[in-house]
Amino acid sequence: MRNRTFILIATCAVLFASCGTTAPFTRGELYPKMYEEKPVTLLVMPPINNSNNVEAKDLLYTSISQPLAEAGYYVISPHLAMEIFKAESAYDAELFINNSVTPFGKVFGADAVIFTTIDEWKKQGFGIRTKISYIVKSTRSNEIIFDRSCNLYLDLQDNNYYGGGIVGALANVAASAINTALTDHIVAARKCNAYIFKDIPQGKYRKEYQQDREIAAEAKNVTKTVKQ
Repeated sequence: MRNRTFILIATCAVLFASCGTTAPFTRGELYPKMYEEKPVTLLVMPPINNSNNVEAKDLLYTSISQPLAEAGYYVISPHLAMEIFKAESAYDAELFINNSVTPFGKVFGADAVIFTTIDEWKKQGFGIRTKISYIVKSTRSNEIIFDRSCNLYLDLQDNNYYGGGIVGALANVAASAINTALTDHIVAARKCNAYIFKDIPQGKYRKEYQQDREIAAEAKNVTKTVKQ
């Protein structure tokens, strides 16, 4: 009986240990098409805005290019792209996200298209809440080759500045209201973008190009609380 009990305990220990040490996915395993298709030129589409913040679409659109360029990609000028989108009645990305993006490859010379969907962007408590999903879609295969989402809370409260107690709490409430009114909401968008594209396989213009397959990939769904 003792031997059976010992064997059962040992087996459970091995199973729990193996579960606890499971290796995370690598970038190469999560985003194999990024390495196979080797996109160089990216086109950012106007965001899809499902939030109540009417300015969110433009704020996000103007902030996406920089982290992609820093990751080694050539990003088509959003200002130039926007002029063409408006001229061709292609400003609403909702019309294209589930359809073929091959025409964008022919018109812009883009290898892949970036779609973003804003599900939430609002004042919440002492800060700003943003929920945004991102996908990169190939203009060659029309497949999604990279996708992540970000649920980010930008905390604008300074806990140390006014001290503790009721007076400090009331002062923080007043300061938060002022800061949120004055703080450019694009700060929240930039932080979301930074967390999302931190994990994108590096592009042609970075020395890590095609060399970062074995790097452990981060979670696809990012949840963060950050200070401004």
